[in-house]
Amino acid sequence: MKLHQLTITAFGPFGGTQHIDFDELSAAGLFLLHGPTGAGKTSVLDAVCYALYGGVPGARQGSGLTLRSDHADPGTPTEVVLDLTVGGRRLEITRRPEQLRPKKRGTGFTREKAASTLRERTDGGPWQGLSRSHQEIGEEIGQLLGMSREQFCQVVLLPQGDFARFLRAEDTARGKLLGKLFDTSRFAAVEDRLAELRRAAEQQVRTGDERLLALAHRMHQAAGDPTLPEPGTADLAAAPAAVPAQRASRTAARKDPQPLAPGDPGLADAVLEWAALARTSARERRDIAALAVRTAEEAHRAARAGVDEARELAGLQHRHAEARERAEALDARRDERRETGARLERARAAAAVGPALELRDEAGRAHRAAVAAERAARERLPGDHRDAAGERLAALEHRLREDLGSLSAARRAEQRAAALAAERAGLDRDALADEDTLADATDWLAGWETLRAAHERRVEDAHEAATRAARLEGEIAPARRRLEAARERDRLAGATGAAEARLLDARERAARAREQWLELKERRLLGIAAELATALGPGEPCKVCGATEHPAPARTTAGHVDRAEEERALDAAQQADTAREHAEGELRALRDDLERATAEAGPDTTEELAAVLDTTLRAFAEAREAGADTHAARQAQERAEREHGLRVEARQAAQLRITARTAHREHLDAELRALEEELSLARGGEATVARRAALLERELAGLGAALDAVRAAAAAADDLEKAAARLADAALRAGFDSPGLAAEALLPAGAQRELQDRLDRWRGEAAGAAAELADPAVAAAAALPPADPAAADALLAAATRRLRETSAAESAARTRCEELDRLSAQAVTDARRLAPLREEHHRVAGLAGLAAGTSALNERKMRLESYVLAARLEQVAAAATTRLRRMSAGRYTLVHSDARAGSRRSGLGLHVIDAWTGSERDTATLSGGETFFASLALALGLADVVTEEAGGVRLDTLFIDEGFGSLDEQTLDEVLDVLDALRERDRTVGIVSHVADLRQRIPAQLQVVKGRSGSGVRHRTVGAAG
Repeated sequence: MKLHQLTITAFGPFGGTQHIDFDELSAAGLFLLHGPTGAGKTSVLDAVCYALYGGVPGARQGSGLTLRSDHADPGTPTEVVLDLTVGGRRLEITRRPEQLRPKKRGTGFTREKAASTLRERTDGGPWQGLSRSHQEIGEEIGQLLGMSREQFCQVVLLPQGDFARFLRAEDTARGKLLGKLFDTSRFAAVEDRLAELRRAAEQQVRTGDERLLALAHRMHQAAGDPTLPEPGTADLAAAPAAVPAQRASRTAARKDPQPLAPGDPGLADAVLEWAALARTSARERRDIAALAVRTAEEAHRAARAGVDEARELAGLQHRHAEARERAEALDARRDERRETGARLERARAAAAVGPALELRDEAGRAHRAAVAAERAARERLPGDHRDAAGERLAALEHRLREDLGSLSAARRAEQRAAALAAERAGLDRDALADEDTLADATDWLAGWETLRAAHERRVEDAHEAATRAARLEGEIAPARRRLEAARERDRLAGATGAAEARLLDARERAARAREQWLELKERRLLGIAAELATALGPGEPCKVCGATEHPAPARTTAGHVDRAEEERALDAAQQADTAREHAEGELRALRDDLERATAEAGPDTTEELAAVLDTTLRAFAEAREAGADTHAARQAQERAEREHGLRVEARQAAQLRITARTAHREHLDAELRALEEELSLARGGEATVARRAALLERELAGLGAALDAVRAAAAAADDLEKAAARLADAALRAGFDSPGLAAEALLPAGAQRELQDRLDRWRGEAAGAAAELADPAVAAAAALPPADPAAADALLAAATRRLRETSAAESAARTRCEELDRLSAQAVTDARRLAPLREEHHRVAGLAGLAAGTSALNERKMRLESYVLAARLEQVAAAATTRLRRMSAGRYTLVHSDARAGSRRSGLGLHVIDAWTGSERDTATLSGGETFFASLALALGLADVVTEEAGGVRLDTLFIDEGFGSLDEQTLDEVLDVLDALRERDRTVGIVSHVADLRQRIPAQLQVVKGRSGSGVRHRTVGAAG
């Protein structure tokens, strides 16, 4: 990256426009940017950063308004223009922050949005616009530079004191800066991912154990055996003690079972052994239930056999009765069966005549249609041809075809002549259209300048109106809220008065209710003796004196108040007091709401606020209506510009077409004259050859149709005669005296099938009835007494209930066994599946601890991200040492240290090796001057490493901000020699400093001068000292 030109306008301390020629400053390779404190030296660097990234470094970053110079004229916009070469491309970046500018109409200011422009110049040509989008420009510059704004500010704009602090910082602070410069977030993501995998693996193991415990509870429920222990964690540990003796050897070691919890390695074995015990118990109960089912099945089979025998006998007796009834009914319909058979025989004989009859009818219809068609075709012929024979019509058709064939060439010539005439007319129309186009374009272009100025004024007026509408829109909501608050204030004022009246009434009611209750209470106490006397009984002790004799109990008097009446009065008093409290709360709430509404509405009346809102709404509507024309105005302007281009092109094209059309017109005229001479002979008496050909074609079509109709009628008559002869022959062979009798006997196939089906059903029913009556079993059953299936059904029902009960019990036992087998298999599967999960958890936990620096295998307790940054820091230290050794006359070497300090983690330490003493010590022990050139060397080394990290983007311009005042004269010479050596790689270094001695040592200078109207810059070249 190389900077060429920088133009700053109304930016920071610069009130006007300042131009900086970096090409001139870069000629010497090393230049000085100096000026008094506060003049704006750092603001020049801020402008470079703002042009590239749209923001300034670090804490100075703020809104666009903070970038604008307080010295600038209100009408001068804040702007930064940077001309640079990056990635082999010459670019120009222009940026304007969001700022206020005076309104073009009226007074006050309007807010102007931030704007950016990116242009490129190739091969010394003009600037070409690339983009006006902030996002696109940012992405383009970021890809070309290969670094973020933070990296750029650390690598190119070496900031005041940052690297001195970096040099002396603790590992944590140093790691934060390195993490910003070198994107190591992926390694931090690896640490987080490993920690997440560890938590996930741990959760999987715990979930698997919890699933095993849940399966144990489900097996206990499925077993349904109260003698089994409850599958709690302690019970699972103790469950093997209940296993039969043949398994005692495997569990003898568990003398004192301890509760098992998820995560315990022995949990799976305990669950599986408990499951085996539950399966054994369930199988024993299943075998007992199966024996009961077999006994019930024997009794059920015997009852079923009895029912089957009774039902079989009843069925045979019923079959004999039904067969006898069917035989009697069929015998009564004997005559109807004979008539149906005879009718079916006649229909089958007539079926052989049907096809011939259909052919005769079809031939008759075809003959009538052909005769009608022949009559119609002859009617369309001329009068002398209507009665002509077929041979004469054929001869006339042949002669007309010959005449029509001779006109084919003439017709093509006539079509060509018509096409040429149409083309000639088109040329004339085109000529008139081009002349109109030429005249119209000339007239339109004459008023172009006036029209363009009008469109520009319209766009400007609409844009200003849209800006005014946006400001007014923001004022509408506050004005509406104040008006609504004022209305609420007025409403609450009336509601508060009403609430005060209700509170006064509630207080009076509460006071009266309380007085009434106290009065009734006093009256009750006066007559309490009579109330107590009503509860006395003979021989019962008195509640007051304890005596069991009551010679003269007190009597109630008129107006006595009892306990219920007093309690009713107390309830009424309490309800009145509650109503009073409610009224007080309501009044407090109304007063609070009134106070809030008054505070929001302010001192203005509702009418005044309504007038303000109405005025604002009208102004907003007017401005929005005017601003809505912005898009249309711009479109109209663009359409006018496109129309201007089209008019210019149309005028030029019309002139070219008029010139080329004359020669073509002369060629067409000559060809038309030759064709007219040829066609005058072929037309005959008609106006055109086509008309003569059409006349011949119509005559030919009529003759052809008539000839076809004559031939078709003769063929149809012959077909009719043949069909009648075949019909008479078929009727005689079928045994009918005439075709008419055969047609009467003919029946459709469906009717014949229906008659045959009826006969077949009758025969089948008669044979079935006879066979049923002849069956020996049926005859034998008819001779026995009537069967009694109901008694057999009752015995079967009782056996069925018993079988159902025992089967249900056996099914439940079998289901329990199956469910226990399934759950046990699932427990075995889960236990096997859980084993590799435990191993995976152990492996992932080890990796996560190693990456996080908490594992015992990680001796230095160094995190993975710190390890990667340590490698980067080693590269930076090696690159920095190359320059540090020269600046310190070979004394100091910068090295990376991964030693631990106390209990802290190791990884990002920096030490210097002092060649004079041979010792390695912390960078915090360096003096002020030594710290400066060490941090400068570190910054330059970091710039080299970050540049390499960014894809090798060359950084030809570098700025160093302050710190030279802490160096002695000899060290300053050595530092300047190192910086001057950067020119060997075509680098330009700008030193930002107000040290006076540098002005004598560095010839190329950019001086920043401050004044009352703002700062300015001056280019200077002085003779170097020595």
